[in-house]
Amino acid sequence: MTRVAALINQKGGVGKTTTAVNLAAGVAELGRRVLLIDLDPQAHSTLHLGVDPASVDRSVYDVLLEDPRETDPATAIVRTRERLGLLAAETDLAAIESELAGVPDRSTRLSRAIEPLKSEYEFIFVDCPPSLGLLTLNALAMVREVVVPMQAHYLALQGMGKLLETVTLIGRGVNPRLRVTGVVLCQHEETTKLSKEVVADMEAFFKGSREKDVPWKGARVMRPAIRRNVKLAECPSFGKTIFEYAPQCPGALDYLALARGFVEEWDRLLAKRADPGPADAAPEVVVKPGAAAESRR
Repeated sequence: MTRVAALINQKGGVGKTTTAVNLAAGVAELGRRVLLIDLDPQAHSTLHLGVDPASVDRSVYDVLLEDPRETDPATAIVRTRERLGLLAAETDLAAIESELAGVPDRSTRLSRAIEPLKSEYEFIFVDCPPSLGLLTLNALAMVREVVVPMQAHYLALQGMGKLLETVTLIGRGVNPRLRVTGVVLCQHEETTKLSKEVVADMEAFFKGSREKDVPWKGARVMRPAIRRNVKLAECPSFGKTIFEYAPQCPGALDYLALARGFVEEWDRLLAKRADPGPADAAPEVVVKPGAAAESRR
């Protein structure tokens, strides 16, 4: 009974890992129990949180290969911060596609492994590799939501079409409840003409999808946009989140506001489901009741 979201963009260098780590850390800052799953063989989320992949006894690689009926995936979780757990990545993940070749349930291995952990966490975020291979398919088979971090550039806008096509295919087969929540604008410069035009195009596209039977019918450009901020690029080298490295910088303020909106949206949905009304387009979820989203004082 957890909100589970994958952060996906097949284009590298768009702020995907930065968003995965700092959105997860921001939700934890607001008092919620969070698990971050690093599915990228580059292990950038793992390194960002100050964890050396070589020092981890068991990683997501082991979890994908093991039978969840015989091993406990919880023993692979690294407690990096208060309320923030990490299922770390390692470079061996790059070989997972060949190692699982011929395995009948290879696209749902992650879903089966993580299911017992959902009672321990209110939010689970998955940092996916910049590709649409087996690892990303495992993420899409498990989650209910897709969040797309991207820059407001035309090439990034064009690349989103391929991702939406993949989400549609997974929704028709393995995971019919899969939905696209929206786009997080990263390294954003809202005053430039290009940014304004790309954002306007995205908003028009999502608005035009409201009445269509597509997984992104409820998607939106999520706010606030994450402003370009050098502190966000610096903090991974210290193994820190932006809230630990520079808590008052624009990047920290933006990610905390984004996390607060993410949590409050979930609380509203919880309240709405406690008092049933008209069907909602958002994914069906249940979150631990009661805790109001407040920033750390």
